Amino acid sequence: MLEEYLSPVSESLLSRTIQQHEATFGQKIQVHTEVDGLPDLKGVKIALIGVHEDRAAKNNKGCHAAPDAIRPHLYELFYGNWDTTIVDLGNIYKGETIEDTYFAVKTVISELLKSYIIPIIIGGGQDLTYAQYRAYDGFKASVNLTTIDSRFDLGTIDEQLNSQSYLSHIILKEPNFLFNFSNIGFQTYFIHQEEINLMDKLYFDVNRLGAFKDNIEEAEPILRDTDFVSFDISAIKKADAAGNGNASPNGFFADEACAISRYAGISSKISSIGFYEYNPDFEEHTNTAQLIAQLIWYFIEGVNTRIADTPVIISTDYTKYILPTHDGAFELVFYKSNKSGRWWVESADENEGKSPKKGHFLVPCSYNDYLNATEGEIPERWWKAYKKFT
Repeated sequence: MLEEYLSPVSESLLSRTIQQHEATFGQKIQVHTEVDGLPDLKGVKIALIGVHEDRAAKNNKGCHAAPDAIRPHLYELFYGNWDTTIVDLGNIYKGETIEDTYFAVKTVISELLKSYIIPIIIGGGQDLTYAQYRAYDGFKASVNLTTIDSRFDLGTIDEQLNSQSYLSHIILKEPNFLFNFSNIGFQTYFIHQEEINLMDKLYFDVNRLGAFKDNIEEAEPILRDTDFVSFDISAIKKADAAGNGNASPNGFFADEACAISRYAGISSKISSIGFYEYNPDFEEHTNTAQLIAQLIWYFIEGVNTRIADTPVIISTDYTKYILPTHDGAFELVFYKSNKSGRWWVESADENEGKSPKKGHFLVPCSYNDYLNATEGEIPERWWKAYKKFT
């Protein structure tokens, strides 16, 4: 079924891998070729998919060429100490209409999710996030989305689906099963105050770029509670990633972006990720393509170090800390994993030791959240989740 949507990796790209070291990515993974067809997906954990689409990429025509510009640099990287089976399924054909492309992206991702394969999508505009979201139709009652982006991409109410309006379509169109939206790295001067007000009203978890400077590990708890990720390359500063029509002087440094990508891989909940908006036309050299190849490498590295350590009620694998709120109405219960050192917080009724609202929930958090709670400050992540349950 997948073969009708996917074109094989070009022979010219594959010929470049022949002379590479046997331990490089291009030599170790299975690839969709014209001769051999699609690889067998039995036992596969991760699948790379390119998308040749840029018709709705605002100010960034040319990003359809991203997949084959990134592949050579990914193929030449050395394979990690991984047990994971990885395939490159080639590129999704550009549809006669952009809706045809969306349907193909949705269908391919959906089929992979059914087989518990993690798709890594490269190429095209960030409007493809909508197709990525629709691939989860029927899988879950609700999903959480995190974007790494300098903007929210809400657009206007009546604006057609494009790379700068896709989020409104996710929020407003039925069926709607988005439970939480998180943003990592928005830049305030790109955001209308009404958009920030809307995010607050919906109790979405949006985070300014400055919140992660010298504190990049704060991205980890956000990604730990995420089902799928959309990474806009324009979130990285232009000096480190010039290959984008919307690149800006400010943004994440390359090493910070790699750390975020690794945190995404570590999250046991994340089941797909897309790297969007790379445009080879906007750079003389291949720096951005190399960086995206490394982002993919770090994501895979993270997947290979996943630890299933979400707290259970009775376990000796966690250290439990109980803190009363300032008004004594209930307690905050923190859990620290003795395996990974990661933190969670839940609320408990002071008298009965139960959640004060229907729907028991744990919220991923950081050590800094715990330290702030000892000073009487309720973690914002917990507070927004709490309001969603009221």
